Amino acid sequence: MGRGRGAKPAVGNRTSSGRPDIIDHMPTQATYDDANLILRLFELRREEKLREARDWFAQKFVAPENPEDYMKTLPPGSKENAYFRMVIGYWEMACSFVASGVLNQELFFQSSGELLFVWEKLRSMVPAWRTFSKNPDAFHNMQTVGDAYIKWFQAKGPETYPAFQAMVKMASSAPATRAAG
Repeated sequence: MGRGRGAKPAVGNRTSSGRPDIIDHMPTQATYDDANLILRLFELRREEKLREARDWFAQKFVAPENPEDYMKTLPPGSKENAYFRMVIGYWEMACSFVASGVLNQELFFQSSGELLFVWEKLRSMVPAWRTFSKNPDAFHNMQTVGDAYIKWFQAKGPETYPAFQAMVKMASSAPATRAAG
């Protein structure tokens, strides 16, 4: 799996087929190593605590408006804070494999749709969090891969990504509906 080591991400590039490509010189053909890494990532997602965290994130997480709200709704030491960190840590790690060229982008996009769901729910809070934490690279791998994933989705058809966004919005409004009901 040594291909791409040291390669710099180049978001926005396109392969000869016209698909968005994150990594220059990344082969378009996935390898057995890519498939094995995807399977290993899937195994990690099946771990009980991470499953609980992913379920919480999907059903209850709403991106805080600002870092102060983050500290109130996800206070350090809380179960919610741990769940948030588990989900974000997992996807930031998985995205680092793609962004660094270790994992084939196309195969990742075909098998990891949950990333785009997580990125859609999270991305509104990223700029404020980077300012608050004084860390311009916070969530960098998720943004790099998430933005390329959006372009990949859009290449499938002009309505594909807006339809996906609408589904995420519906899922995100469901916690308020459950709480009111």
